[in-house]
Amino acid sequence: MELEEIDHHFPRLYCERFKSLLILKPVFSITMIDLHSHSSASDGQLSPTALAGYAAGKGLSVWALTDHDTVDGLRDAARACIEHNIIFSPGIELNIQWQSGEFHLLGHALRRLSPELKTTIDYLTESRRNRNLEIIDKMRKDGIEVSLDELEQKYATTQIGRPHFASHLMEIGKIKHRQEAFDRFLGKGRPWYVEHAGENLEVAVEAIKTSGGVPVIAHPLSLYVGWSHMEETIASIKEQGVEGLEAWHPAARVGEAMRLEELAKKLGMFVTAGSDWHGKGVRADRHLGRTSGDKKIDDRFWFEELYPHLGDFDFTKTEWATE
Repeated sequence: MELEEIDHHFPRLYCERFKSLLILKPVFSITMIDLHSHSSASDGQLSPTALAGYAAGKGLSVWALTDHDTVDGLRDAARACIEHNIIFSPGIELNIQWQSGEFHLLGHALRRLSPELKTTIDYLTESRRNRNLEIIDKMRKDGIEVSLDELEQKYATTQIGRPHFASHLMEIGKIKHRQEAFDRFLGKGRPWYVEHAGENLEVAVEAIKTSGGVPVIAHPLSLYVGWSHMEETIASIKEQGVEGLEAWHPAARVGEAMRLEELAKKLGMFVTAGSDWHGKGVRADRHLGRTSGDKKIDDRFWFEELYPHLGDFDFTKTEWATE
């Protein structure tokens, strides 16, 4: 069979480097992917390199690293994906200003770090640092001695978040499991909770787009918007330049995920799916390559949903893989 004939029957071919990988894949097979995960560059357990290897071991054909408010892990991840023959989507997850609940914005398929994205990352990093200092002050008042420098050294990241505080509390014997830290101390309405500042949505969208990426609403149920207002809310967000919706996420029930996908299609948005995986045992309902209802994330979310919106994207030609 000639290559052109293979391409005709299998239009999922996406870059020269991966022709051999995709040709070996049967035309009607479904491979597993994941478009939302976190490494130790933010609040995940595994290093970007180790996480890429773990994704390969799980049989993922496409994998995205979307650390919170940082791109520090993308170079190591991209190089590891080249070694493992995995298609890589360099990403980020940004915290957005929102009145109720939480609004996280995924930036998928970043090609470079633009000045606009660097400014947003610097702003969110400084905001995160100030928040952490407030949390530490509350902990000290309750007799828990800890410093931000200690946590940054222990977890080898400047992107310290509440999961790191939870891990520290486990290590000193204050709690038995990580979720207890949120239930008793760190969750909203609890004694050590501090609000997390977010970026303006339009600024964040521009930061992602100037970096060559596409903006996607992460786990939309965390917006805490009732279904009666969901359509108008998502439509308003779309009008500000957001292109996709992560309809499939472990925090959503299968019926809710299906409903969100239908809504996205109605509004002319593409749909993504992810596990939001942070590490083994961090959340019992989170497994790399699996999403709502513990369903495997099939490759349609890349090849039929996200990738057609990426133009000539080839991660091997991005800043992360070439510098």
